[in-house]
This record gives sequence, C-alpha cells and structure tokens, in this order.
Amino acid sequence: MNEATREMLMNVSVATLATALFKRGLRHQVIQGVRPLGWKGRNMVGPAFTLRYIPAREDRNDISVFRNADHPQRVAIESCPEGHVLVMDSRKQADAASAGDILITRLMMRGGAGVVTDGGFRDAATIAGLEMPAYHTRPSSPTNLTNNEAIAINEPIACGDAPVFPGDIIVGDADCVIVLPAHLADELAAEAKEMTVYEDFVVEQVKGGAGIIGLYPCTKDENREAFEAWRKTQGR
Repeated sequence: MNEATREMLMNVSVATLATALFKRGLRHQVIQGVRPLGWKGRNMVGPAFTLRYIPAREDRNDISVFRNADHPQRVAIESCPEGHVLVMDSRKQADAASAGDILITRLMMRGGAGVVTDGGFRDAATIAGLEMPAYHTRPSSPTNLTNNEAIAINEPIACGDAPVFPGDIIVGDADCVIVLPAHLADELAAEAKEMTVYEDFVVEQVKGGAGIIGLYPCTKDENREAFEAWRKTQGR
C-alpha cells in the first residue's frame, strides 16, 4: 500500500474514518464486536489477507487434519504477506478458537501487520503480550476443529458483519477495526487526517469553555478563521 497513506492511517481514529465513509454512503465497514488484545498504543494498518471458516462437519475435522501440510489455517499463516493483516471469518462464533498463540506468534515473526477474527483466540493472554496487534471477540480455549473448518484463503469474506475483500485496507485502533475499500484508501486517509486536525482544535476549544454550536461541525466563519490561525501556531 501507499506508505504515505499508511502513515496517515496510523494517526487517525476508526470513528473519524467511519464518518468519512458515511459521507460516501458506506455505513457497514466497522467489524462489529471485536476488541484489541493488549492495546499497543498504535494503530494496526495493512491490506487484508483473508481466511474463511465454515461450520465443522464431524467426518472432516478430527485432530489428524492438522497433519495435512495443505491445511488452510496453517497455510494462511505461512502465506500471509509481510505487512498485511490476516482477517478471519469465524462466523461470529467464539465457542471454538480461531487460532492460538503459536500460530499468531508465527504470523508476527513473518512480518504480519496484525490479525482480526470475529471469533475468539485461545491463549489470549499470551497473544495480548505480543508486539503485533490482535483483535477478537473473547477468549476461547477449544480447538477450532470443534466448531469450524478452515476452508478458503484470500477470497471475499464477512467479518463481524463487514464485507472484506482481499487488499482492502484494515485499520484498528483502541476501540475497534474498520475496513476501507482499497480504491478509496488514499482519499479517506487524507480526509481523515484533515478531520483529525480540526477535531484536535475543537477539543482544545471545548476544554476552554466553548460551546459546540457552530464549532462542531464548523458552520461559522469566525470558527474557521480561529482554526486556521490555531493551525499555523501548531505547525499542522
């Protein structure tokens, strides 16, 4: 992805991006129900690489399937490109784990930018201590084979009710995760950066006692002029 875009997305919130998407008629891009494990103090940003699970069928999902070198869960870990975010469609089902700490550690060591599942991780406390960002719904100890079968790699999926296409840009912050359509990522990043600068000004004004009418959103010329003057003093 464009490195300038990556840098801008590292410094904006999912909420701001959601508003920018809403202006374009896109209302369902936030991955619902996921939270960060051990917030790292920085955004997760990278193109999506996907893994899709389906409901497990007992005659296909005994423990011996992990001996198969082509098992899709393992292959996804070993083929997710450096700098990408592995996004897993676990059917919003956290009764069995999407993965555990060994696989997520391997993803990190291969240069993954992060991992997201709308299910749960086993060994969640260990994953929370890793340097790589990770998002899930809740801890889940049973092996993924209990309820899910990994079936397909790098195809369009749903994750937490959001559509995710391979190559879409994934952004996670301290709240949640959003999916940016790849062809809109550059303009969304630039707009969100500008929105963030203005929001920082607004917060400072509100803390100083200002009211929000005419300030947020900016509908008065005097507020626009005050912002431009403030921005020059901030070097932004």
